[in-house]
Amino acid sequence: MLVLPATLTAREAADTLRLLRQTLQAEGGGEPVVVDAGRLQQFDSASLAVLLELDRLASAWGRRFEVRNAPAKLASLGRLYGVDQLLWKNGAKSAANDNGKAPVEAGTDRPQRSPAA
Repeated sequence: MLVLPATLTAREAADTLRLLRQTLQAEGGGEPVVVDAGRLQQFDSASLAVLLELDRLASAWGRRFEVRNAPAKLASLGRLYGVDQLLWKNGAKSAANDNGKAPVEAGTDRPQRSPAA
């Protein structure tokens, strides 16, 4: 699993992408490329560019791509730029917890509903 740093802005994007790409190449194999975005606290649109490039690399290598624990603001930024359907192909990847991360239905700005207990 690839883990994004706490800060991923235009300043850090190139170095972060280089390190993540090297990690992916070293991993090899046909396992899905899973990116944990749970540590992200400071980010801008460059973080979306990094994720899109990782998705492109995964696809080129015949691997599935998945983003987990994305902060709600990252999901909102993805919707704003129109790339949410690309990055969150399989539905919401955000994890509900006490850190301000909330699941969001793919392609909407509505909170994801929890199943009735």
